[in-house]
Amino acid sequence: MPSPSVPATTRAGLPIEVRRSARRKRTVNAVFRDGVAVVSIPAHFTKKQEAEWVQRMVDKLETRTAAAPAAADPAAGGSGLEERAAELSRRYLNGAARPVSVRWVANQNSRWGSATPARGTIRLSDKLIGMPGWVVDYVLLHELAHLLEPSHGPRFWRLLESYPHTETAKAYLSGAAYASARGLKGDMAEG
Repeated sequence: MPSPSVPATTRAGLPIEVRRSARRKRTVNAVFRDGVAVVSIPAHFTKKQEAEWVQRMVDKLETRTAAAPAAADPAAGGSGLEERAAELSRRYLNGAARPVSVRWVANQNSRWGSATPARGTIRLSDKLIGMPGWVVDYVLLHELAHLLEPSHGPRFWRLLESYPHTETAKAYLSGAAYASARGLKGDMAEG
């Protein structure tokens, strides 16, 4: 019986890149990065294990991405994000924040989002894609608040008080940043 082959593309037609790592002993990780499904596996995996794990992780990645809100779909362009921003502004900021543009960017490596109040623009890191919707909403709301108050002073934080997930989202993002800075990736499971 021939050994299973590693798929070249996802169901959506995005290319799949497999990265073998000698440092990886047991964990497998999959992320969408710049339009590519990147699957990282231990170098010692057999071709059969590689095919099995790549398919499993790509399926999981696509399912997780499909379950994310429309705002977390980079292929949707700015329209999904702009609609989400308008809804968050209405719900939590009395509609006062009105961005000119809201878009995903791939070049933010040290911030989850950024706003330019003078231009009314908001940019969200594509590293947020696949995170829970309430986390993406928090980052978007945070940047909307910056359109009204550029600093992180008391007035800024008062603008976010009505969002029920502020503290939990901040903790989630802090944990994600901690893990990323230390090269920790993939699903965390008991050893």
